[in-house]
Amino acid sequence: MKLAVLAAAAGSAAAFAPAQSGATRSATSLEAKSKALPFLEAPPNCEGYVGNAGFDPFRFSDFAPVDFLREAELKHGRICMMAWLGYVSVDCGLRVLPVPEALEGVTAATAHDASILDGIAIQQMLEGSGRQPGDFGLDGGLLVGKSDVYIEDMKLKEITHCRLAMLAFSGVVTQSVLTQGPFPYV
Repeated sequence: MKLAVLAAAAGSAAAFAPAQSGATRSATSLEAKSKALPFLEAPPNCEGYVGNAGFDPFRFSDFAPVDFLREAELKHGRICMMAWLGYVSVDCGLRVLPVPEALEGVTAATAHDASILDGIAIQQMLEGSGRQPGDFGLDGGLLVGKSDVYIEDMKLKEITHCRLAMLAFSGVVTQSVLTQGPFPYV
């Protein structure tokens, strides 16, 4: 018993001892560290993409094409931008008149449960299209004749807004369900 207590005390004291200063270093250099998660390696497959902060903790980019992952991120982000606006608008009383009988009394929280599977779009994304992720040619000519720096800046703004919208929509749905009240969900 005394030996067990002594071993436990020595082990816990060793945890607070200074680290050995030898020639051993981590195999990962500081240049290869992720900006978003500095305790992990930067995912090499994400290099060169606009908005890359090195955030791929599950290393999905090792198993799926990054173009597919970026397409999915843009698609979900664009949908969440519209979804947040629609969710809050319904809770603020905006309705498309006349309201069908089946939708009478429906709130944003109860309508959220009705989802549509989009298998065709997923299949198309997996097959690839040969175009840039998220570029459907619907820019209306706004980027024609613009510099590469300007286009890259606009792509960075879009992906940043998409990421924010995904968080915002998750937050508004959670808050609405928790408070069971209309906007501003307090």
